[in-house]
Amino acid sequence: TRWWYIGASLFVSNIGSEHFIGLAGSGASGGIGVGAWELNALMLLQLLGWIFIPVYIASGICTMPEYLEQRFGGKRLRIYLATLTLVLYCLTKISVNLYSGALFIQQSMGWHLYSSVTLLVCVTALLTVTGGLTVVMYTDSLQAVLMVCGAAYLTIQGTRFISVDGYYGMKEKYMQATPNITYIQQKYNISVNSSDECFPYPREDSFTMLKGITDDEMPWLGFLLGQTPSSIWYWCTDQVIVQRALAARSLSHAQGGTLVAGFIKILPMYIMVMPGMISRVLFTNEIACVPGEHCYQVCESESGCSNLAYPKLVLRVMPSGARGLMMAVMIAALMSDLDSIFNSASTIFTLDLWKRLRKSATNTELMIVGRLFIILLVGISIAWVPIILQFQGGQLFFYIQEVTNYISPPIAAIFLTAILWKGCTEKGAFYGGLVGSSLGLARLITIFIFKPPKCGEEDTRPSFLSSMHYMYFSAILFFLTICIAVLVSLFTKKSAAENLAHLTYWTRNDSYTAADCELKLMKSDNHMKSKKAKSDIQEESHEDDVSIVQETTEKCGLKSCFYKSVRFVCGIRNPADSNESSDEVHFPSVAQNPRVKILLHIALLCILGCGVFMYIFWS
Repeated sequence: TRWWYIGASLFVSNIGSEHFIGLAGSGASGGIGVGAWELNALMLLQLLGWIFIPVYIASGICTMPEYLEQRFGGKRLRIYLATLTLVLYCLTKISVNLYSGALFIQQSMGWHLYSSVTLLVCVTALLTVTGGLTVVMYTDSLQAVLMVCGAAYLTIQGTRFISVDGYYGMKEKYMQATPNITYIQQKYNISVNSSDECFPYPREDSFTMLKGITDDEMPWLGFLLGQTPSSIWYWCTDQVIVQRALAARSLSHAQGGTLVAGFIKILPMYIMVMPGMISRVLFTNEIACVPGEHCYQVCESESGCSNLAYPKLVLRVMPSGARGLMMAVMIAALMSDLDSIFNSASTIFTLDLWKRLRKSATNTELMIVGRLFIILLVGISIAWVPIILQFQGGQLFFYIQEVTNYISPPIAAIFLTAILWKGCTEKGAFYGGLVGSSLGLARLITIFIFKPPKCGEEDTRPSFLSSMHYMYFSAILFFLTICIAVLVSLFTKKSAAENLAHLTYWTRNDSYTAADCELKLMKSDNHMKSKKAKSDIQEESHEDDVSIVQETTEKCGLKSCFYKSVRFVCGIRNPADSNESSDEVHFPSVAQNPRVKILLHIALLCILGCGVFMYIFWS
């Protein structure tokens, strides 16, 4: 795949309706600080292109668990990564997507939030089980173009609505956007006091990106040391992102793709964050609600209603035709994301976990278990939605970041150590990750037990929760994992030098020996044999598992269409229809044209310079 498609695909894979709602909501609540994540991504995409991807391509791997298995050997790191991935999917991706989609449905249809969640789940789960959203893979790019163009149009329209004189006019009106006390008292019949400490005045540092070192939202030191490891996990080791870059035809195309995606990541600051701030100016009494009874009557959350910023802007500012198109595109994109997450989670659970518990499991059993696991994930995710409403002051984007920062830093530490240090051993990586993840999960559980106080209430939580920002805790997890991995590795047996060829950054360009070539041929041959064996096993299992259904339909005189529909819903293929074609194993080239390499490095300096400049300018 060529570089421009790689860049677009990387951007599409990241941006969804939860980003529109989350970034706009945090922009409405706290200003431009949330844009720091997008600039961070701009730089870490280049870390993917220049440090991680060369190793991934040289090693010939296709998945992240496969890399850990090749780099260290053994199976437990693969199980470890699969388990943490499923936890992250459930707590952040699925529940957040459900909530953000339900918000759009709630605001457009006037339904109750949980009725909207139920509708979204039923339709998406039905399409996932029956495989009905496969075609959406081909429409993702079109949806992304429509979303970006619609967001840009919305920004322009919103600016016209508030009649601002450019950026400085918007800044002036934003700082004056406080709710009308008289209006609130008359409409909602509640008493509100503007001198109350909970009254939602705009922050004085709303137009500063990286804030003071002790800030409760965006401490600059915590962001650089603690948020960066979590972002490294997402941009450099998450399968959804990495597989896009691995689809490149060569290393040069992969690096070109990360550069394109980096330049595009400049846009969200202006088409997502600032529209949220405009929405606060337009709909102050709803977006900047007073925490408590007022917020609950507006959006069913006592913590805040800033997540309504983008849906309100879409539904009240855009003309009817454009509004309908934007809503349809965002809901379709969200269902596509959910479908991909459901299928990925099902695959990870069945192949990396269930298959190890029941090694004799048939393909039909794996298919059914995967379907049931999707239902379990959906149930847990729906039950998690009320927690999202009360977490981080109701700000969706900060909820995602805090939960992720308790789980992902150890994963990032393991991958960084594996790629940058040849001396890291399997025991070092495993025990380092185990300690880091255990501490992170313990903190995550603790913050749900000791919930943060409501505005105006005394903070009775233990000091290690109330006094330490989650970004600083993330930094501790990251560096602690690295320290343990290094210490354990120093006292355990190292891998032989020949076993590290192409598996670390320093050995990525090792010349291929005859043994390496033979190994690649063996991998290719084993790949084909395993597919053939899998096909044979699948054929036998399908014949056994569907024979009862087939006999029953014949005895009852039913038409074969019923038999086909049963196979379709259960994921059982007809053995006669399985004509497996011989796939060739393709290894992208790591060789680079000298002139192209120079151009890529010049572009790299430009994009990094842009990122540093924007950080300094906005801070």
